[in-house]
Amino acid sequence: MKFKALAIDIDGTITYSDRRLHFLAAEHLRDLGIPVVLATGNVLCYAAATSKLIGLGGKVISENGGVISTGFDTKPHISESMEECEKAFSYLSSRFDLIRLDGDLRKTEIALRRNVNAGDLQASLEGAGFSIEVIDTQFALHIKSKKVNKGTGLAKMASLMGLDVSDFIAIGDSVNDREMLELAGYGIAVANADSGLKLIADTVTSTSFGGGTVEALEILRRKSFF
Repeated sequence: MKFKALAIDIDGTITYSDRRLHFLAAEHLRDLGIPVVLATGNVLCYAAATSKLIGLGGKVISENGGVISTGFDTKPHISESMEECEKAFSYLSSRFDLIRLDGDLRKTEIALRRNVNAGDLQASLEGAGFSIEVIDTQFALHIKSKKVNKGTGLAKMASLMGLDVSDFIAIGDSVNDREMLELAGYGIAVANADSGLKLIADTVTSTSFGGGTVEALEILRRKSFF
């Protein structure tokens, strides 16, 4: 079976544990020979800069699927989910000491410092009438729409590229990668991945972080998957 594109997370997947870019992983991605989509919970400018530094084409899924860009000079596709996130943030701020990150850079969700428990925030939202969830990616907390995730982002990106989601291989490490791996034709979790993500992955690497991506791509080449 031949796949036509790769969607891959950034932090924890193509980095070292301290978030420095893993250069060997970046080199393997640059030389892959099929389109590479970076998929992250971070903001568009971060994702686009990472794509540029690696030498990729600027295809990115950012803000956990909320912002999609097919290239460096293209207008991004932005979901309309920020208004409800702002209402949920105001509601939670009256009950918890929340520290907001990224200022006005985020367009579809709100990121918070990890000084509170995501489960406590989610429990507080239950029964309050919000279609909002709070997830912990181990790098930040995210107040986001339940209707938007990296899976919906992948579906949108695939449509814009003239592909099906089953044409993609997906690689990730965190809870926010779950829907992306579930939808893709083949999913890989690196060794440092969330335990739930490992359960739904087709392959789990023996190596962590960026080294796991290097291992994953070598496995895929041996299988002649692209």
